[in-house]
Amino acid sequence: MSSNSFTSRVPKYTFSSTLEEQERELANNVLTTRMAESRKALSGDQFRPIYHYVNPESTLNDPNGLCFWQGRWHLFYQGYPPEDPRQHWGHAVSDDLIHWRDLPYAIYPDPEEKCFSGATLVEKERVIAMYHGTEAGNMIAISKDPLLLNWDKLTGKPVIKLHPEDAPPELRVFDPCIWKKGDHYYSLSGGTLPHKPSGRRTSANFLFKSEDLVDWEYLHPFIEEDHFTLIGDDGACPYFWPIGDRYILLFFSHMSGGQALVGDYDKERDKFVVTSHHEFNFGSYGPSGVHAPSSTPDGNGGIITIFNMNPGMENRGWNQIMSLPRKLSLVDDDPIGKDMLKVVPAGNIESLRREHQHLQDLTLPVNQELVLQGVEGNAVELSVEIDTNEAPMIELNVFRSPGKEEFTRISFFRNRGYRNWERYDGWELGKRLDASDSLISIDSSYSSELPDALSRAPETAPVFLEADENLNLRIFLDKSVLEVFVNGKQCVAIRVYPSRQDSRGISIRSQGTSARLVTLDAWQMENIYRT
Repeated sequence: MSSNSFTSRVPKYTFSSTLEEQERELANNVLTTRMAESRKALSGDQFRPIYHYVNPESTLNDPNGLCFWQGRWHLFYQGYPPEDPRQHWGHAVSDDLIHWRDLPYAIYPDPEEKCFSGATLVEKERVIAMYHGTEAGNMIAISKDPLLLNWDKLTGKPVIKLHPEDAPPELRVFDPCIWKKGDHYYSLSGGTLPHKPSGRRTSANFLFKSEDLVDWEYLHPFIEEDHFTLIGDDGACPYFWPIGDRYILLFFSHMSGGQALVGDYDKERDKFVVTSHHEFNFGSYGPSGVHAPSSTPDGNGGIITIFNMNPGMENRGWNQIMSLPRKLSLVDDDPIGKDMLKVVPAGNIESLRREHQHLQDLTLPVNQELVLQGVEGNAVELSVEIDTNEAPMIELNVFRSPGKEEFTRISFFRNRGYRNWERYDGWELGKRLDASDSLISIDSSYSSELPDALSRAPETAPVFLEADENLNLRIFLDKSVLEVFVNGKQCVAIRVYPSRQDSRGISIRSQGTSARLVTLDAWQMENIYRT
């Protein structure tokens, strides 16, 4: 690479325009061949997940441009090719959002220094990628072929400069998303504005408009009535989509991680009026927390979202991973409003299940840890229903060694969260508690005996359960990642690093009073990378 050129050192190929020809060309492609070899070489790492997406070589950063094109799901991500470890857009494709196939790098730097984050817009005849090119500005690339292998950069230069001439002086564009309304394209660029009167930075996303994708007019800051994000949050990696009869803006804060704002899109004024807020991690984004989203409509009023997750220790040859894809939709029966989110796993996760075990109707004795004999593993799905019977805490321990030298604790605290006054209905103690959120928490304090494995302060999230609603958990363990979905309403996820080979056990405990395990189903999970 010369001193005045950002041309990539990574081999780049032009592919044919038909699916049959592309498949034939991919069969002997140098990049996909070496990716397969790299996957095989890295597969022995005890902390490398087997059914979450992990990049095939080197490390990765944000997911980008998740989309559905000609019957397939496409995931892009910031990859770091070994011969030129600047961000290129890596690329994988899937029929079911679970089994991913590696494809060659999609978008290469030049004229930009690095290909940072961005989003895609699927049109009838093409897919538009809009992303940030460092040292240049916001770029657009277009692809039309069956597997989105060939990308052409519109104009060969940034369509929005780093500092647009018609924008406020504090605006420096980065991390755009794109959508279309009528005959015009719209783009958000991440950014911040000074809070008055403190002067500290607050999240702001700046809106641009274009008829032809080439000439963009700056309009204004897009968000109104945001009473939810924190001083110091920034609006990186935005994705703006309709969800049900509302709109959602997903984004990443370099201070507090992945989040979403829900509200109404005032199309006359081109403003987003915020009415509610949802978090995807609960504390700083690192170590071991949820990072940035990539999102796309599912075609049925919902949103498919995937996140990268940060490490809690250094790994040789690879680093971050992707979460399981999640489907977000609006709660349609919540008394405090129809802009609360449902959160459930997306994709054909059930296709990975094998070696099923089933338990039902077990009493959980008071204050006694019940180790589930024969139910164990470090790549497992658990589906659990518990009648908590007013127990103040229900605890599940996973990645548990027999002597409990290592374990990761999942705790549920019924009605121990904030009281929601919009649900409040009377002064009696029971009614006051019924108006409160419950809490789901993951504690990694004892997850690993390794000195360089960083535990995370307990990841604790609110979730509202009705008075007669049982606790329903879907728990996914995958070597160094733990994701817990709660009653289809909440998800908490962290990275953990159990070092012992026998840290595979599972136990349950009911604190304060007995409870009832209604059902527990456990499946060992298949490796999605086996050929």
